Amino acid sequence: MRITRKAAGAAAAAVAVALTLTACGGGADPAEPGSAEKVSTDEDITISLAWWGEPARAEMYEKAVDLFEEEHPNITVQTQFQDWDAYWTARATEAAGGALPDVIQMDLSYLRQYGATGQLLDLSGQVGVNLDTEGVDDSLLGSGQIDGAQYGVPTSTNTLALFYNADVLKKIGVEPPAEGYTWDDLNAWMEEVSKAGAGEDPVIYSGADYTGTFWFFLLWLIQQGVDPFTEDGKLNFDEAQMTEWLNKGQELRDAGAFFPIKQAKQLEPLGGFHVNQSASEASWDNFLAGYVAESGQDIQMLPMPSGDNGPQQFWKPSMLLSASAQTEQPEASAALIDFLINEPEVGKIFGTSKGVPAVQAQIDAMNVEKGSVDEQVVQYEEQVADVVTESAPVPVEGFGEIEAEFKRLGEELQYGNVTVDEFVTQWFSFADGAVKQS
Repeated sequence: MRITRKAAGAAAAAVAVALTLTACGGGADPAEPGSAEKVSTDEDITISLAWWGEPARAEMYEKAVDLFEEEHPNITVQTQFQDWDAYWTARATEAAGGALPDVIQMDLSYLRQYGATGQLLDLSGQVGVNLDTEGVDDSLLGSGQIDGAQYGVPTSTNTLALFYNADVLKKIGVEPPAEGYTWDDLNAWMEEVSKAGAGEDPVIYSGADYTGTFWFFLLWLIQQGVDPFTEDGKLNFDEAQMTEWLNKGQELRDAGAFFPIKQAKQLEPLGGFHVNQSASEASWDNFLAGYVAESGQDIQMLPMPSGDNGPQQFWKPSMLLSASAQTEQPEASAALIDFLINEPEVGKIFGTSKGVPAVQAQIDAMNVEKGSVDEQVVQYEEQVADVVTESAPVPVEGFGEIEAEFKRLGEELQYGNVTVDEFVTQWFSFADGAVKQS
């Protein structure tokens, strides 16, 4: 059995290691691309692969690696996996010592932290030799790039969606939002839903306060023609823009149209939409399976609201694959990434468990049952493909911290403990240190 698990360190140790990584990597030049030589078929090669996830995902990876080793009998892949928290603790420790695994499963939120600090291999030199990216949508592929360097290749996709409960809407006599709806249209619709559902027992609300989700704010900025982050990893929006965004929800907050925060906290980790007390929820499309399972009702998806420049969305890689800048086997590492991205049998193994595969050949190979949630997600992504015109913004260093602070302040705003202006002032003060704007 090639799988190993590494125990997670204490939370304080994880923070210390992360700070060490930043200190060691800050200001480092990006790693050079690979040598662009074809991977050897003669010499014995050993590389390592690490991912986060549960045992079910590990079994899938093991099957995929077995197939890779059959195709490359001179290459041995040593594998390991951890849960999310332990995984990033382990990676930070390794990165601080310059000893990342050869191939690592990467999350978009960490790409700049590892890529821009010289920890990841620029895979550009391997493209067309050991790595084929032709089948990956350009806007999706761009989400793995920093300053023109390809630090990660997406394995699968998701995009944002407005979920609505068709059964709940039928019950209260409200139609779903019309095609091409705007953010203002969404507000009007949410007001209509909250009024229609006020007499139900329990009360049916329109949905959660969407303005408190950082990714929705980033989408809205993109729809205004604003790149949320600069190429050198700084914030590219100001207090006035955040204030405008948060004020979009103020009338609905004042009217009590959003699902109450007190009830939401009592339901965690579920929400009002899971228990059929909210008519809608905006989230990533691969959440559909959970919503259907928990609600037991007819859940449908719509594209997100249109902005000033019309409907615009982005593919977010549900995960990427990256290679260590310190790998002694860049060719074999790229070949493994290529196999996991492109091999149809790998698509059959994973299905949509990591999101919709990034390459059509893997989508075609999946055993998708007609009428299944998997089919619904695939069809939704086909439906919105024409409006997915942008690359996902590459998060700045400290992204996880500023996203969490945005969520925390969003809850305080819903409780009425802060005003919009106080939210904005406090968030920018926090972000100034977390993102190191100075």
